[in-house]
Order: sequence, then structure tokens, then C-alpha cells
Amino acid sequence: MAVIAEAPRRVLFVDKDGTLIEDLPYNVDPARVRFAPGARAAVRRLAEEGVDLAVVTNQSGVARGYFDMADLARLQAHLAAEIAVLGGRLVGFYVCPHLPDGEVSPWAIECECRKPLPGLLLRAATDLGVDLASSWFVGDTWMDVAAGRAAGCRTILVGPESRDRSGHPSEASPDAAVPDLLAAVEVVLASEAVRA
Repeated sequence: MAVIAEAPRRVLFVDKDGTLIEDLPYNVDPARVRFAPGARAAVRRLAEEGVDLAVVTNQSGVARGYFDMADLARLQAHLAAEIAVLGGRLVGFYVCPHLPDGEVSPWAIECECRKPLPGLLLRAATDLGVDLASSWFVGDTWMDVAAGRAAGCRTILVGPESRDRSGHPSEASPDAAVPDLLAAVEVVLASEAVRA
């Protein structure tokens, strides 16, 4: 009997605040969560193409004492449900709760996961069985781009920083810069069509 190889999992890595949802600083209240411009349509488009989502986000509010990991777990569940309503699937929620000068132990430490370091993406790739070299990471800051590049992903910068990158370090040069997540998804899907 022939063994049929499973197709590799297709996952788009995205930053949370300012990319997938509106950036309300330190917000973990599901009632205040709103999708960022273009994000609803982006989730629907990914679902049509069978591409899952994984969030990769710095959340220093934990180390600062503004909220805790249980608050983030509730937010994750809310986002997963909202994405499911749109037909999509959230398969990972990777958080760096650390900040070296934070107030709350054990989170007030140097770590390997805080973007622009690649630790969260490396862990996500291992957990999800994803090849980072064929993956994309979409975010709204140079730190997202630097983390993605350090992990070996292709990167897309969205939002206001996509227009003015003059102050970004050289390791934060994205593969593409577009206005929002929907435009980023179209770049990703077009690149897959070219490779196919």
C-alpha cells in the first residue's frame, strides 16, 4: 500500500497589535478588541486558501504587572472564536511576557523570545511543524521584521511604518511593505502561486 505524504502545514505568522487587531496599548479586554483595517477580509481570504494563522506577540504588560497570563489566555480564546466565525483557524498564540526592567517576577528577565529576537518564531515552527524558510511573518514594526528575518522567514511590514522606514536598522528591511493585513495576504498568496 502506498503511503501518501501529508502536505506541509500552511501557517501565516502575524503580530497581534496593529496587525491583526487595532493597537490599544496593553488591552486584554475581549470587549475592546477590534480587527485592524483589512484584517477580517484577510482572515476570510486565508481560510479560502487553507492557510492557518499563528499570532506572535510581545506582551510586556505581564512583566509590568498590567495583566497576567490568564488574561492573555482569555484573549487568545476570544481571538480564536472570532477568527473561526470568519472561517479561519488560529493554530498558535505565542507570547513573550518578559521585560528586563519589569516589576513582576519571574517575567522581569532577559529572554530569547522578545522580538526582535527570533525565539517565539522558532518555538512556533517546532510546535507547528512549519518550515520557517517557506513561511511569512507579518507585523507592523521593525522589530517584527527583524525577528522574522532572524528566524529565516520572509517578512511583510504593514501599517504606518510601511510608509516610512528611514529610522529602521538594516536587519529590519522587509520583503514587502503594504498598508494592511489584507494586502499582505495577497502578497503571500501570490508568492505561493508563483512557486507552485
